[in-house]
Amino acid sequence: MNGSPQELEQRYARLLRLHLEAGDEETLNQAYEFGREALEAGAGILDIGLIAWRAMEEVRDRDPALARSAEDHLLECLSPFEMSYRGAREANQSLRQIEDAREEHLRRISRELHDQAGQLLASVHLALEEFRSELTPAGAGRLDHAVALLHQVEDQLRRLSYELRPMLLDDLGLGPALRFLGEGVERRSGIAVSIEDSGCGRGSPRIETAVYRAVQEGLSNVVRHSRATRAVVRLRASDRELVCELGDDGCGFDCTRRRTPGTPGGIGLESIRERVTPLGGQVEVASRPGEGTTLTIRVPWEVSHAPAPADC
Repeated sequence: MNGSPQELEQRYARLLRLHLEAGDEETLNQAYEFGREALEAGAGILDIGLIAWRAMEEVRDRDPALARSAEDHLLECLSPFEMSYRGAREANQSLRQIEDAREEHLRRISRELHDQAGQLLASVHLALEEFRSELTPAGAGRLDHAVALLHQVEDQLRRLSYELRPMLLDDLGLGPALRFLGEGVERRSGIAVSIEDSGCGRGSPRIETAVYRAVQEGLSNVVRHSRATRAVVRLRASDRELVCELGDDGCGFDCTRRRTPGTPGGIGLESIRERVTPLGGQVEVASRPGEGTTLTIRVPWEVSHAPAPADC
């Protein structure tokens, strides 16, 4: 089926005339098939609504009594769009439930790793110190080395616990959690990371988690691919949405070209979109070779059930 607006309008008008003449089940089936094929061709519900409105205006002018029959025809055309919408809504609800369960599982692992491993390491420190008085100076030096290694293990466990599920996100919110994340990325990578929070306040746990994970993945992309020296995360909010921008001064890329997995706009960007799209969010990427990259994430405060577009 050709999906050009003019041809869609002409075909709809022809099918409507057939329905108004026959008014049978067959013409309603043809209306349904028209809607299904238009949906597959990429037409939106607003496109079909405008086409139908124009056709029905002619019907009303010619014979107002036929308007009811024209409405039945329109509803049949829109049935595939309604089913598609319901399917997307149910899929998004399932994705949110899976994501919530995953985050809860990570939260439990993170707390157990932090608490139980911390207690065990503290016990090891006490046990080692009991031997100190019995050691020679050379032995005490080796003990100090072992203690230093234990401190490194503690640092790594704290980092792992935080990255699994930052407790700051639950306790203090998105801004403080992102600042802590930025400090860790800066310390490990040498890239200067700054967080600019305009005072967004607390959002729902689902929104805060999705944006935090998106920024975490975005910063990981910066470290792996951008060759940047500086990255900036900006948080701002309006009455309608939360906006998060992640910009870097790296090598950039041509976001109009077809991307392959492993590139800056490949798997990492798709992972970000998968996190915010079920919330009705949008992801936009602006980048040019040699001019850095800016990733913009928009999430409405009122969670939308419909899938949102993602534009480069």
